[in-house]
Amino acid sequence: MSIEQFSVRGRLADTGEGITGDELQLAARNHGIPLETLRYDVTPPGLHYVLVHYDIPATNAATWRLTVDGCVEQPLSFGLTELRAMGRRTVRVTLECAGNGRASLQPRPISQPWLTEAVGTAEWTGVLLSDLLRAAGIREDAKDVVFTGADHGVERGVEQDYQRGLTVDEAIDSGAIVAWEMNGQPLPPQHGYPLRLVVPGWYGMASVKWLRSIELIDHTFDGFQNSVAYLIRKVPDDPGTPVTRIEPRALLVPPGFPDFMSRTRFVAAGTVPLFGRAWSGWAPIERVEVSTDAGVNWHEAKLDAIGNDDFAWRAFAYDWEATPGEHVLTVRAYDASGREQPIEAEWNRGGFANNTAQRITVLVT
Repeated sequence: MSIEQFSVRGRLADTGEGITGDELQLAARNHGIPLETLRYDVTPPGLHYVLVHYDIPATNAATWRLTVDGCVEQPLSFGLTELRAMGRRTVRVTLECAGNGRASLQPRPISQPWLTEAVGTAEWTGVLLSDLLRAAGIREDAKDVVFTGADHGVERGVEQDYQRGLTVDEAIDSGAIVAWEMNGQPLPPQHGYPLRLVVPGWYGMASVKWLRSIELIDHTFDGFQNSVAYLIRKVPDDPGTPVTRIEPRALLVPPGFPDFMSRTRFVAAGTVPLFGRAWSGWAPIERVEVSTDAGVNWHEAKLDAIGNDDFAWRAFAYDWEATPGEHVLTVRAYDASGREQPIEAEWNRGGFANNTAQRITVLVT
């Protein structure tokens, strides 16, 4: 027997195939936010989306060490006391799973079956990653920075610690922090206690949890999560495009009240205030449009004032004059880089960066 025999390979669902037992098991371990909690500017930790690749490791802040080594002038090791002594930086950041929206694709990639709820916004407190790297001294031969978490498992037959890499420039310029607090409290176990990386603007796979080492290397990092897992491919032998920054997306709080099973919404005729959040990892949101007739006509929403955090979501609102009958609400976002959210995103085998516009069926009575 070998590990490979028990490790599920990536595949696409057969035509008409329902959610598999493996996907259900993943969905029971991981969760998105209830969309009604988009009302919170900052997502409570227990409602923030969670994706854990392997197991939540047993960790102890009192004995935890973070090493910074490799292509550095002086290898360093930090406990939490030493890290806190370097100063505190708090940033409000929206994190979204790269696979958000995967479950709605046809054919469906078999993996964590996200709908649209794999997102959350938190205030993360820690030390700037760039300060740690400069304290160690970045050598001229350093090319990439590798972040290793304490979670260990097998993926597509490869036994591994969870690792992701950034270029040296990305690591320094991204504003990433090594965080020990979430919303003013110690990190919860599922969010990386006692230390995690937070990379603003990037999909969540870059923000390594349970962070235990930072290594600078003199070549391009070719670990599994960079070179195999998080690539956008159309066909199996496609070399792929790396998944990096978050594509623009807007989500509405579903109005009215729901049917228990179908989540179809019910509202009374008249003025119905619609509210939601929009975000992008490329640039601040500059416009959001709402349609109440499945995309036939579009109306510009009112945006809240721009805050100080470029990579946190932005609230929007629109008053809908609802008439009796069935309606389909949809919404799309535009950012300052010129990117716009598509009504239907392009399909890819991993189901990554699928920012297809949200659709909500509403019965107006």
